[in-house]
Amino acid sequence: MPQPPVFGLSREWLLVDGSPVADALVLSHPEQVERLRAACPEAVPTAVLAGDPCFDRMLAAVPYRERFRRALGVRPGQRLVLLNSTWNPDSLFGDGGGDDVLPSLLPRLTSELPVDEYRSAAVLHPNIWHGHGPGQIRVWLDRARRGGLALIDPLEGWRQALIAADAVIGDAGSVSYYAAALGTPVLMGTVSEESLDARSPVAAFVRHAPRLVPNVPLREQVDALLNRPAPQTRPGPAELVSSAKGEAATLLRRHFYRLIGIPEPDEPALLDPLPLPPYEPPKPTAPLRVVTRLLGTGEIEVSRYADPRAEPAGDGDAHAAVHEDTLDPGQLALADVIFRDGPVDDPRYGTPAQWTAEVLGRHPHCALAAYVTGAGGCTVRIRNGTLLRLTADPSAADPAAYASALHAWLASGKALDELLAGGMTVRTGDRAHHVAVNLAMPPPSAMPPASTPLPAMPPPPVR
Repeated sequence: MPQPPVFGLSREWLLVDGSPVADALVLSHPEQVERLRAACPEAVPTAVLAGDPCFDRMLAAVPYRERFRRALGVRPGQRLVLLNSTWNPDSLFGDGGGDDVLPSLLPRLTSELPVDEYRSAAVLHPNIWHGHGPGQIRVWLDRARRGGLALIDPLEGWRQALIAADAVIGDAGSVSYYAAALGTPVLMGTVSEESLDARSPVAAFVRHAPRLVPNVPLREQVDALLNRPAPQTRPGPAELVSSAKGEAATLLRRHFYRLIGIPEPDEPALLDPLPLPPYEPPKPTAPLRVVTRLLGTGEIEVSRYADPRAEPAGDGDAHAAVHEDTLDPGQLALADVIFRDGPVDDPRYGTPAQWTAEVLGRHPHCALAAYVTGAGGCTVRIRNGTLLRLTADPSAADPAAYASALHAWLASGKALDELLAGGMTVRTGDRAHHVAVNLAMPPPSAMPPASTPLPAMPPPPVR
């Protein structure tokens, strides 16, 4: 079977009336020159080896990886899983080769991966945004975004997100190849080699990369990917993405000035550094199913899942924690814990003491209301009216997880005094967070009206 035309390296792309259409064809590695020689020998004299400026910018920004992770709200111990798609019909955002991978994958990212242990984000090719329109893209991804998915800027933010990622789920596009070149493990969500040059490094990478298995739990596959040893038997993306790492700016400028026929400046040729993205912490407003286990004195294990379609696996008690801004207000009537986040002095909600009293007064079946006022703490009111302040290291877990841990402790019949004396230890995944538990003394105006007393906390459910 004849090899189909190679995008960018075939006569259809490079010649007009038998002559090269361009004065210079910039390539990043000698292997591309050899493939060009086989596909279109007439264009070989125009080939210029000048490295890859995009990859050079990423390499220069690798030392700032932790800053990029913090910009995405990735906490210590969390793993950032980045979904990416190129723009052709065989891409992950296309029809996935007819498998419709993406519609099933998006909700799985946010419902199968515990929100305190994993952060998810998506990078979509600019042509996807252009072809469908930003409004349609946001509609398609709305459920996943309410589950905590970050939608990355397709022009200015994707490189930083790629550097920040712990694992990538993608297709045969360049972002997956760049990820592998950076040393980030890649799971192929969809594979179609027909559009690839069979002799190219990208095709070799796709052939050997691990595949997403639709019916296997996603967390199991992501964890296996992260623990998979890197192949050492052949040159890979790190060696083949560029033969002149860090030199693209110098080589390109030298050639440009040679083409226009004027002397090159004495100043060094430099590339713009990657900017620090805006702060975009996760904000899951989808209902959370929270699985908890009491492990010992003041120690509670918490696993929170955003809008799961099935009951999460594992031992422990479960409760519902719902953000006040949830899309379906009916979920608030079913919530054991209602929470929100905002500045402590936002006049729209009143003080945290006022807001928590209002929430418990409005939702009689809710056992606990939590107002998260920053990265390190929240104000909590329990059903008997007691107002508490939970505080921990700001870089630890989401304070709303501490509120769920407190609810689990009290719902099991444990005494609040134990936590007031020594605080509590909240475990998310393999990390432990010490949380101080203190009484908060609100002004009298913040207490619920006498006409709507708060009933005592109900006894724990019989299991």
